[in-house]
Amino acid sequence: MSSAGALAAAQSRPNVVLIYADDIGYGDLGCYGATAVKTPNLDRLARQGLRFTDAHSSSATCTPSRYSMLTGEYAWRKKGTGVLPGDARLIIDPANLSWPGMMKQAGYRTGVVGKWHLGLGNGNLNWNEDIKPGPLEIGFDSAFLMPATGDRVPCVYVKDRNVVGLDPKDPIRVDYTKPIGDEPTGKKNPELLKVHPSHGHDMAIVNGVSRIGYMTGGKSALWIDEDMAQRFVDAAGEFIEESRKAPFFLYFATHDIHVPRVPNRRFAGKTTMGPRGDAIAELDWTVGEVMKHLKRHGLVNNTIVMFSSDNGPVVDDGYKDDAVARLGSHRPAGKLRGGKYSNFEGGTRVPLIVNWPAGIKPGVSDALVGQQDFFRSFASFAGQKLAPDQAADSVDVMSAILGKSKVGRDWIVEHSRALSIRKGEYKLIEANPGVRIAANTNQEIGSGDQAQLYKLSDDLGETKDLSASMPDKVAELSALLAKVKQGPVPQ
Repeated sequence: MSSAGALAAAQSRPNVVLIYADDIGYGDLGCYGATAVKTPNLDRLARQGLRFTDAHSSSATCTPSRYSMLTGEYAWRKKGTGVLPGDARLIIDPANLSWPGMMKQAGYRTGVVGKWHLGLGNGNLNWNEDIKPGPLEIGFDSAFLMPATGDRVPCVYVKDRNVVGLDPKDPIRVDYTKPIGDEPTGKKNPELLKVHPSHGHDMAIVNGVSRIGYMTGGKSALWIDEDMAQRFVDAAGEFIEESRKAPFFLYFATHDIHVPRVPNRRFAGKTTMGPRGDAIAELDWTVGEVMKHLKRHGLVNNTIVMFSSDNGPVVDDGYKDDAVARLGSHRPAGKLRGGKYSNFEGGTRVPLIVNWPAGIKPGVSDALVGQQDFFRSFASFAGQKLAPDQAADSVDVMSAILGKSKVGRDWIVEHSRALSIRKGEYKLIEANPGVRIAANTNQEIGSGDQAQLYKLSDDLGETKDLSASMPDKVAELSALLAKVKQGPVPQ
């Protein structure tokens, strides 16, 4: 299709907004059963749209999930796609077609706002000059982002290819191997902190919070954690305003509810669960604000709004914020076992809400879908043909996403410390000897000297290992997983 033809076709299509939360668990939202925290905006989005009960991020940690979603390729196939430091090089190859690149080819204006954590530059990045390659080189028309995570330096925003508000006379230096000069650190100067680390996170101090990594300079560009949600909402509003006259695709990746959890004071004390609960409230407000921007321009009916999370929940992930002490009866993963970093379902089974008033009937879907499927699904929706080697691990499940079919994938691979494979009602976790409980987070990993087998239709909490009594099923799923490891397997 010619570029003019693609643009004409896109003008009749809905906008697409993906709101991608960080560390939100299957049980953290009211529409998924939470009662200790109120999420009215997300509950409304779910009530008026389609809520999925068996949707998955491709990994139980952030960077690989984001990589898989934007490339349609399982991150575990490529070295260097684990959780990245803040000074990592870009891990998505600009030479390969990405999800935003495909949407751009289909005539959409594309933008990314929020958490990136996929690396920037080609290595040894100079933060004081043009920052590339990055989002613009893989298919986004505009970008306003934090380079990595809130707990990693550099603690600055990047707009397109430059640090926002940087004074050239105060250049930024970043180092992940050793301290820079005699700058204070969380380890040496705890008296300077307003949020204290529980493990790690004791290096550079920015805004009274010590981080992972060291940095100096860039004082005029440093972010204020309490204002981050508002900055991202404002950037999303600007993108919607600038793009409203033509179809657009917005990837809006929140910082909430990742650590450090330092929500704006308007949300402090909004819940009984301390900063983690208050960050959920702030996240819900963020969703409401994005919807207000769409409503202001009359775009709600013709916009597909999707909400999901990069992995399952974690309670103590590095800071003393009373998240464990004030959890109460709240179960971040709901009825699932495990969470972030875990091989169990709580690691990758996450909320997925899809709302499109003009095209999706409200309801609940049990279809098995993965975020890596968004690429090929929206390619199909936008009339774009992909080569077999493009988005090779992605499956077209658009009929399920739109609620036209109750059937999604036939099987899916889940990734954490080990690989698991889901097919039908059974799940196999491959053998992965090691510690059962992570020392720092107290998170259940799902390790085992032998493969584990669970029948999720009867045992959603994965409490009964059936591997000894069902060797044929273990052999069947092990063979399929081995085949997938060798390369993409169509379905």
